[in-house]
Amino acid sequence: MKTSRLYLLALVFFCGSAVTQDASYTTEILAPGYNKLTFDAPIPGSYKLSKYNDASDGRVIDQNSNNTTLHKLYDNKIVLLNFMYSTCQDINGCPLATAVFHKIKNKLIEEPEVGKHVSLLSVSFDPNNDTPEVMKLYGAGTQNDVLNWNFITTDSQKTLDPILTNYNQRIIKDYDSEGNYLGSISHILRVFLIDKDKSIRNIYSVSFLHSDILINDIKTLLDKRTENGSKIIVSTSNESGAKLAEPGDYKEGYESKDYVSRAKSLTREGKSADLIKFTQKKQLGLPKLILTKEASLTREKIALGRKLFFDRRLSHTDTISCAICHVAEMGFAHNELKTAVGTEGRSVPRNAPTVVNTGFLTRLFHDARENTLENQVWGPLLAHNEMDNPSPGYIINKLNAIPDYKGLFEEAFGVGPSIETISRALASYQYTLISGDSAFDRWYYGKDNRAISSKAKKGFDLFIGKGQCITCHLIKEDHALFTDEKLHNTGIGYQATMHKEPEKKMITLGAGIVVEVDTSSYAGSKFTPEISPNDLGLYKITQDPHDRWKFRTPPLRNVELTAPYMHNGALVTLKEVVQFYNKGGVENEVLSPLIRPLNLTEEEVDNIVEFLKTLTGSNFDELILDAHAAPIGDVSLEDPNWFHENKLKY
Repeated sequence: MKTSRLYLLALVFFCGSAVTQDASYTTEILAPGYNKLTFDAPIPGSYKLSKYNDASDGRVIDQNSNNTTLHKLYDNKIVLLNFMYSTCQDINGCPLATAVFHKIKNKLIEEPEVGKHVSLLSVSFDPNNDTPEVMKLYGAGTQNDVLNWNFITTDSQKTLDPILTNYNQRIIKDYDSEGNYLGSISHILRVFLIDKDKSIRNIYSVSFLHSDILINDIKTLLDKRTENGSKIIVSTSNESGAKLAEPGDYKEGYESKDYVSRAKSLTREGKSADLIKFTQKKQLGLPKLILTKEASLTREKIALGRKLFFDRRLSHTDTISCAICHVAEMGFAHNELKTAVGTEGRSVPRNAPTVVNTGFLTRLFHDARENTLENQVWGPLLAHNEMDNPSPGYIINKLNAIPDYKGLFEEAFGVGPSIETISRALASYQYTLISGDSAFDRWYYGKDNRAISSKAKKGFDLFIGKGQCITCHLIKEDHALFTDEKLHNTGIGYQATMHKEPEKKMITLGAGIVVEVDTSSYAGSKFTPEISPNDLGLYKITQDPHDRWKFRTPPLRNVELTAPYMHNGALVTLKEVVQFYNKGGVENEVLSPLIRPLNLTEEEVDNIVEFLKTLTGSNFDELILDAHAAPIGDVSLEDPNWFHENKLKY
């Protein structure tokens, strides 16, 4: 067999159970899995592993030429499954997975109480070459009494293809110009962690494939507290307004820091509400919602928009939904991060603003670049550092390929997914996120003198008087959105632009994944975060120097729930915000003339804060419960595959 030399070389390479650590032996940079982990892996049981999807079955042949199935080989164990082929010569491809599996095998031999629950499974991409005899030879020396490591093939490409489709393993065989197969296969390396119930609990790529991480994930599944994906509360943090971590793109050195998210959405314990009622009856303190004929609401449109809002499949990687950044119990904002985190941990330079009551606004986003909810939905959907979809057409094709959306657009709009219907559906749900009738409204508009405290009343007098907050945060005769919707330079943007990056900073990949990073350690390396340009606010749109660092006046309703504050999340608490304005902002050449020192006493600052806490709407709990009852878009057996790539036709 002409390829036998290659797989025998691979055999010699791996049967020593390790790859050389000396990078001088190769011109390629070795993947992290070959070396020691540069940080402490999260402690087993301190985190959860959600169920992604069911692990599909398929007919296969083991290395002893026995016909069997994947599910029989899983054998009520925790399984690490990788797809490979014996002649692969990419050091960071199939050989990497094999090397990591060797390390796992050797470590679990030393921990038999863990190892007895684990099975390793390597399935070949290349059934024509990788016969059972070849696979047996490739896996020689791997067997032991503690855990099984099976090397699997199939009887034909026809049998293999459905398995590859179900596990989203796309392959391209390489041919020369004359159509001769070169013996190599292009593919993306993925390793699947499968629990005893045959559910996929994690998927590892090259950057995150390391024996220490995988073993700790296995131990987490074996921990009775986390085996069903339930959350383990280790400790709480940031409840007193501590400095928030910043998002970042730095992918090395992340670890759990005894953190537990206050987000409750993942419990999915909620109660559906008839959302359209919030749009039909004017709430105390709010204006009447005025919609165009095109934006008219129906329960079908709202339900579809709600489904889209919580659907992670609406991002390119099937990981980010609108609700990931706009968390219901955090005021439909995100008060655990200074600024948002997009796909693959990419930094978003601005804080996630609340989407509640946005249907009343005519200027949206921190820089006011859009004027309707229908227009604003496409920015996050297409942004590289947010949901990262390559085009509207990609999203349309994707939704057409997902079975559980079949007929929903037609029922709501009479036609299928399109730029217009997607934007109108998402807008329809957001129009219903209305929350008024706050304690302030019942006191100020409803004339209930007992609705707020005397301290809050003093705060209101300062708000409209000495503090002159009302100049930008407007209160009208019959309603109050607490914004003039104009853009002002407070100095926050100027301060961020002129700020020197600290030597050490807290960086967040996602909720609960926080690490202190020495910024000098990654300067000039391949792990350097994407550097965002200085955020000049409105200037980015107008190119007018006078518009530098101007940002929209945010509405203040439900403000107690929507920390952190300012466009970049620079201020963590309401008291910090009032103190910032009390000092007169940050001086710069284009500072708004409205920003000046207020000379408030400490007691007066506290009174204003007390007033601001009265602005939370009475129906907010109902909105939260409804959000928790919303369907979460996820991959399932009915979906085309993980990323829906195989179903998209270009």
